Amino acid sequence: MIYVSLSACSNGLNKNKLPVMESLGQVLQKMGVEITGSDNLYAQENVYSVPATVRAENLLRSFSDDRNSYIFDVSGGDIANEIIPYINFDTIKKSKAQFWGYSDLTVIINAIYAISGKSSVLYQIRNISEYGDVKRRNEFECYIRNGDNELFRFPYKIYNGSQIKGTVIGGNIRCLLKLAGTPYFPDVDGKVLFLEALGSNLGQVITYLSQLKLMGVFDRISGVLIGTFTQLEKTLSPDETAMLVKQFSGNLPLAKTQLIGHGTDSKALTIGEEILLINE
Repeated sequence: MIYVSLSACSNGLNKNKLPVMESLGQVLQKMGVEITGSDNLYAQENVYSVPATVRAENLLRSFSDDRNSYIFDVSGGDIANEIIPYINFDTIKKSKAQFWGYSDLTVIINAIYAISGKSSVLYQIRNISEYGDVKRRNEFECYIRNGDNELFRFPYKIYNGSQIKGTVIGGNIRCLLKLAGTPYFPDVDGKVLFLEALGSNLGQVITYLSQLKLMGVFDRISGVLIGTFTQLEKTLSPDETAMLVKQFSGNLPLAKTQLIGHGTDSKALTIGEEILLINE
């Protein structure tokens, strides 16, 4: 039996997600996964499920449960960084459980790596429900049951350099920058910076890339991996998005994939572990 907990560190889920969550529970059960905890997942009168202190307590309780192998965060939105001051990172470091989440959970994932050195996975577990992608559901099942890593293998195109190698940091570009100027922004020296976005338009993406450049990030990392920029790529092609990033990253090795981001067909990416991409 595989034990997991569900969390909602960011905005509480809208009640219209009830069918998706019911399906997720059924899918996990069929895979031999038992959910040990799923407290306070839904929004009440506003974006909150419960106060930040309680969301942090729920997360730490899940990490403290010795049965758990994974903690899957089902939320997203804006308020995940609110709980960071209340997180005991020693508890997380000692736990065998690995945190999975995406989008706004970028702040939790990178804070975990920055403070504890522990890896997390950039992935939205709701995607394996019956409302998600069948291929990814099968890949996820093969991963948790047999250790098959197909869920983490993704196609990519290298635009600059012959290879990209280093420990991956980053995630959603808007949310990553919430950590700027705090102790929770990861060390960037020699790292591979992954970036993706959902609703950001051209002006907003330029703003975020400019901020990273002003922070000196592109002077210190070893390469850039770009995922999907959902809103931006309604008007720009993937190649044009890559060239936009290159305006800021310069001669750094640069690659792009269309299979990591907010799509229900998204692959998973481990933040805090080394990656090697080769121009074949």
